[in-house]
Amino acid sequence: MANDPDRRNMAVSRRRLLGVAAAAVGLGASGALGACSSVVGGLGAERDTGTLDFWNLFGGGDGVRMQQMLDGYRSAHPEVELAAVTLAWGNPYYTKLSLATVGDRPPEVAISHLTRMKNLVRADLLEELLPDDLARHGMSPDKFNRRAWEAGLVDGKAYAIPIDTHPFVMFYNTEICQQAGLLDADGKLKPFEGEAGFVDAMRRAKEVTGTFGGAVAFTSETATPWRMFQSFYAQLGGKMLAEDGTKVVIDDAKAARALEFMQGLTRDGLFPNPIDYQGSIAMFANGEIGFFFQGEWEITTFQTAKLPFSMTLFPNVFGGGSYAVQADSHTFVLPKQPHRDQARLDRSLTFVRSMLDQSRTWTEGGHVPLWLPFAESPEFARMSPQSEYASAADSAAYDEDGWYSGSGSNFEIITGSAIGDVLAGAATPQQAIAQMRGNLEQLAGTASPL
Repeated sequence: MANDPDRRNMAVSRRRLLGVAAAAVGLGASGALGACSSVVGGLGAERDTGTLDFWNLFGGGDGVRMQQMLDGYRSAHPEVELAAVTLAWGNPYYTKLSLATVGDRPPEVAISHLTRMKNLVRADLLEELLPDDLARHGMSPDKFNRRAWEAGLVDGKAYAIPIDTHPFVMFYNTEICQQAGLLDADGKLKPFEGEAGFVDAMRRAKEVTGTFGGAVAFTSETATPWRMFQSFYAQLGGKMLAEDGTKVVIDDAKAARALEFMQGLTRDGLFPNPIDYQGSIAMFANGEIGFFFQGEWEITTFQTAKLPFSMTLFPNVFGGGSYAVQADSHTFVLPKQPHRDQARLDRSLTFVRSMLDQSRTWTEGGHVPLWLPFAESPEFARMSPQSEYASAADSAAYDEDGWYSGSGSNFEIITGSAIGDVLAGAATPQQAIAQMRGNLEQLAGTASPL
């Protein structure tokens, strides 16, 4: 039995498991091995041909809307037994997806952030999406937002189908902004650009609230300060990584300019210091601040609170004639199967197309739709405030490539921690830049586990 060639071919190489797990989490492999036995033989166990496994990482309002979309698929395709599994966001999700695929027990379809998808491709864990197969299901590249589609290509080949862009945006309390004289005759926020315009708006809002003008979370939270910094830094044309993450190319002058501006917001009392994620949400929901800076997914929170608010693009503070804002995209990917026939492939792509056709439901959660049949429709144009910041998809500043980079990765933990220290007044911009560079260069100088 030990010499059975089929058993040898199906056996999971310990070395490959270690490498893929390390790639998935951006850490040493030891922390990932605990998940191996439960995932490789568990959630994605091979099922018969009338079933479809789908893995995702959506919680909160996203999770509710995704369930509605899954129910829509089930109603339209009762012949398919759909099994949807939701796993923990971030590194745990990508570790389990990687291990399940290496162990030949992957789901047919999975969600991946665009910024994490390329590492899965380099680990040879995803199926290439061939043009003829996509066209057969009406999903040719010209049906998608060009920026997102092209950002997801690897060596010119498609491995992911994007459904949204989720940018960093600016929420604003309409009543506070009205009192501050910041709204136009239509009740929309007057545009403000440049450092002076941004600071003036925060000061005018603070005069109304008597507390602070705006807030951004930066304690017990690393992704949010990174998103704000990256928006400013990308507007200046700054880059963090190059050559697939093997080089750190931080521009000290541009990074310092962005960090000095951010530090002034807390130092001068325009933003609270300290403030965590939930605290910043509570301040905005309670009308204690006029502006809140976060991903657009918090739209449901404030709708539920019946807050008088709207949303718009993150301000173009440093971009001049150009614009950039930190963002990522959710994509559908097809993990490599030990045996994928035409019927299974078409079933998977039919499922993805069903999700795209339900883009309105997904967009209600704040995300910018990328499926052009809906994104360019009059129906979406009437959606407010979602349509107010939809152009962010064309100017998305995605995290640069690197085996340790992407949403929820060590890259964002390292950078966000240093930026948070600046906002807290615990570090100078120069100290934060040195800290980021030093820690990132250690990862950049480490051979990719792929």
